[in-house]
Amino acid sequence: MQRPNKGKTPRRPGPKKASNIEKDPVGVYCRIRPLGAEDEECCVEMISSSTIQLHAPDGLKANRNGEYKETQYSFKKVFGINTTQMELFEDVAKPLIEDLIHCKNGLLFTYGVTGSGKTFTMTGSPGEGGLLPRCLDMLFNSIDPVQAKRFVFKPDDKNGMEIQGQVDALLERQKRDSQQSVPRTPSSRQKADPDCADMICSEEACKSENVDEDCCYSVFVSYIEVYNNYIYDLLEDAPFDPIRPKPPQSKILREDQNHNMYVAGCTEVEVKSTEEAFGVFWKGQKKRRIANTQLNRESSRSHSVFTVKLAQAPLDADGDHILQDKNQVNVSQLCLVDLAGSERTSRTRAEGSRLREAGNINQSLMTLRTCMEVLRENQMCGTNKMVPYRDSKVTHLFKNYFDGEGKVRMIVCVNPKADDYDETMLVMRFAEMTQEVEVARPVDRTICALAAGRRHRNRALRDELSRRLEEQGGPSNALDDPALLNQLMESIPAMPRCELVDPADDQTLPRLIEVLETRHRVRQMLAEQFNKTASTLKSMIEQFDSQLNAKETLLHDQRSKLSEKEKFIINQRTELERLEKKSKTLEYKVDILQKTTDMYEHDKRSLQHELETREQRLQRELSERRRMEQQMHGMVSDTKLKWEKECERRVNAKQLEMQNKLWVKDEKLKQLKAIVTESSSCGSDGTPTERPEKPERPSRQRDHGTGQKRSASPSPLHTAPPVHPTHRRSHSAGGEKWVDHKPASNLDLDTVMQPIIPNAIKVSTPNEKALSKCHKYVLRHQELASDGEIETKLIKGNVFKTRGGGQAVQFTDIETLTQECPTTSSRKRRSGSGEGAAQMEDIENRPPVASTSSSLWYQKRRKP
Repeated sequence: MQRPNKGKTPRRPGPKKASNIEKDPVGVYCRIRPLGAEDEECCVEMISSSTIQLHAPDGLKANRNGEYKETQYSFKKVFGINTTQMELFEDVAKPLIEDLIHCKNGLLFTYGVTGSGKTFTMTGSPGEGGLLPRCLDMLFNSIDPVQAKRFVFKPDDKNGMEIQGQVDALLERQKRDSQQSVPRTPSSRQKADPDCADMICSEEACKSENVDEDCCYSVFVSYIEVYNNYIYDLLEDAPFDPIRPKPPQSKILREDQNHNMYVAGCTEVEVKSTEEAFGVFWKGQKKRRIANTQLNRESSRSHSVFTVKLAQAPLDADGDHILQDKNQVNVSQLCLVDLAGSERTSRTRAEGSRLREAGNINQSLMTLRTCMEVLRENQMCGTNKMVPYRDSKVTHLFKNYFDGEGKVRMIVCVNPKADDYDETMLVMRFAEMTQEVEVARPVDRTICALAAGRRHRNRALRDELSRRLEEQGGPSNALDDPALLNQLMESIPAMPRCELVDPADDQTLPRLIEVLETRHRVRQMLAEQFNKTASTLKSMIEQFDSQLNAKETLLHDQRSKLSEKEKFIINQRTELERLEKKSKTLEYKVDILQKTTDMYEHDKRSLQHELETREQRLQRELSERRRMEQQMHGMVSDTKLKWEKECERRVNAKQLEMQNKLWVKDEKLKQLKAIVTESSSCGSDGTPTERPEKPERPSRQRDHGTGQKRSASPSPLHTAPPVHPTHRRSHSAGGEKWVDHKPASNLDLDTVMQPIIPNAIKVSTPNEKALSKCHKYVLRHQELASDGEIETKLIKGNVFKTRGGGQAVQFTDIETLTQECPTTSSRKRRSGSGEGAAQMEDIENRPPVASTSSSLWYQKRRKP
């Protein structure tokens, strides 16, 4: 046989819900707490009874319009700083108590940042009781006349209720009274706890008028907390071991047969009064985990859930006893949840366990927000996404409420101080989204099909029988048989009309006689039934006497055993006192060692923190130093390269200038020598001699070659013949687009030859926009030459993009345009023939020749 695959327990298919079921949105209310000090800045303003407005504090960044952003949020109702606890209860919690009495579940939880007044809203203070004590007070004021006796209802540990008989309930009560060593919950007759006394004034007490008197009620309370995503029972009486104390055990969640979630093994205490119920709550409240943080002196470190469970069952047809049918028992519950406040660790400065608690609190609240978002998306978009209830214990416990098992209401508590503006904004967005989630409206449950008014008729019949028995001199409580009372109630006919208006009336008297005879027969039957009941009661009394004797004998034996046990207890107590003294001594030593250890741990943490701080500072300084070194190296290399190029350019320019000066001097010397030679030759034989060859002017090609050798000075004499350089076509005449940079300080020269660059963008100052549109760049530079004339240089280069996104120029060529005056050269000539003068005039009036310098490198970078 094939073994089936192991998997999850299959979920029972729930009852199919009608598609036209009515739904109500989650009721979200807002309560604003007063500011802690009058001089604090407020960021919340109540506009109307349902709208608030948030103002950004002065320190936050303004929006694009230059004005502070203001947002408005709407709620079902907004309660201002002057709202009393009674007004809040009347609008929020009172309808939930009405639904609880009518077998409907409810969930009420407070939500907000830490220090916003959630615990005060839920619990309150002496004289200003919160929602929890007021709910208990209204519930017991409503059901007090129709409460069942203690232990008639009994939890079955499966989120259900069982009904015990009168005898079993009596034995349970006797057992509870006899166990004096077991700590009992404070009853209403005992003195009230000063911590929970005077929570509600008598003038503020209220009750519900719609209580079904044909039912019996019992109230059970439980108190749990969700700490670090673990569930703990705050009412559990764990045995205390002074030697080896054990930590509290966490509880688990289970699902009952109706698919409702409950805490397995949770303590449920039956209470009979408001004082007793609130005493049980305060007993668990003292065990709840709270801590002191930077933002709240008593900050809740866990989510607390106080559950009020109301069990009710109808009376039987006689209106005397509870109907012994478990199917007729209805259990409704109201969960009052105080959620821990969301907080930012940067503000609370939490560390260690506090930091872990804050992380788990924020994670559970984030899961609640996610569940709300998925529910809203499923309802608005028609999707069927899985809601992540199981990601947190809080959402998993209350998933039935959001699935339509009760009414859900939320109170958003707001602290209006400006320091909480960011957190308050997140809370407002969550509340606004929660209002869009709809929950199925709970339906009314039918109790039973018996006639109404059974308890009232039974009470009236008892009073009538007591009155009649007192008139007859018998005991007033002799008849207590429900069958007899029921027969008396149903069998006795009503008296007909006895008024005679007609002498010939022959129907009224016979009808009256018949009724009287019937009543007489019923009376005889009741008398016989009374006698039978009396004899049965007598036999029962005799049986009880015999049982009483047996109990007394058993009690005597038990007392003897008890005396022996007391002696044993005295010996054990003596031993326990000795061990306690020893334990105290050890505890004192342990405390000393613990304090020493804590001191050393504190010093260790301080030194570690200081060491880490110094290491981080050292690392930052090292990284800064390396960065500065790299930056300095880069700057030095860039500066070095720049100055090397600048020096090379200056050296080349200076060498060219010196060579030009030497060439001019050599040329003048040659001319002077030629004149002298010519004059001498003409004077001797009268025949002119040939003109010597003109020395060649050093060109840029030669200068470029000599510039690399870096000679001290160029050679003044050249033996090579003069070379007439051919005109080289300028690169600016091409089809590229140029940037023609002509500074504003340049002078306009009235020369025939002017540099004309087609397809160029003329600028007086170079800019990135012009450079990005062109491929070539030319700079018109004017300077004063050695002969006093203005020299124009056209410095040309290529434009290319850099890695940083800017534009750079690489200079590739320099064209020099010079201008000479012929009168200057003629003044320098003192003598000579006409041919020599014409030759000199031809040389001096020669058009300017473009000279080309060596390539240079220069970049224009865009500013970051």
